[in-house]
Amino acid sequence: MTKSTSALLRMFQHERQRLVKRIRQVVGSTSVAEDLVQDTFVKLWQRPLKEADSPGLLHRTAHHLALDYLRAQEVRQRHHLEELDNAANEPPQAPSPEQISVTLQQWQTLTDQLDTLPERAKQVFLLNRVEGETYTAIAERMGLSISTVEKDMMRAMRLCRQWQQQYADEEKRCLKRCTNNATSHSDKR
Repeated sequence: MTKSTSALLRMFQHERQRLVKRIRQVVGSTSVAEDLVQDTFVKLWQRPLKEADSPGLLHRTAHHLALDYLRAQEVRQRHHLEELDNAANEPPQAPSPEQISVTLQQWQTLTDQLDTLPERAKQVFLLNRVEGETYTAIAERMGLSISTVEKDMMRAMRLCRQWQQQYADEEKRCLKRCTNNATSHSDKR
């Protein structure tokens, strides 16, 4: 470590907390401020330190990096909003026949599983999830306690989670098969 780099390190260590506090006020985030202060040190470390350099150099450099960060955030935000706007203006893509077929198969599996529920639990589930009834309204309509409605809903939701997990596991197995097939085809070449 040369004399100028050790002087920069001492100056940085002495000013670090003040830099983080000042930059946090500019960017509104402690973690971002800490990253920018670290970037300040790295940026100055890469250039020779001059006798006239002072802690003010650290503060100015950190402040400029913070302003650059805010400008970049603004550009990213504007770009993201433009993408959202463009996506909203595009007509929705019609699902492919394969996607429709897969979705219908998934729903058929779910309805088959819901058919295994006791009739009351299935009715409670449908009243809540399809018709949008509250637990209180369902309890009044069916002459049940709210606790019974809650238990029936928990039973139905447990079944839905199991279906969802089976579907996710099936997707993983399919992806693994596809990946293995792609690997074995590339190995044969």
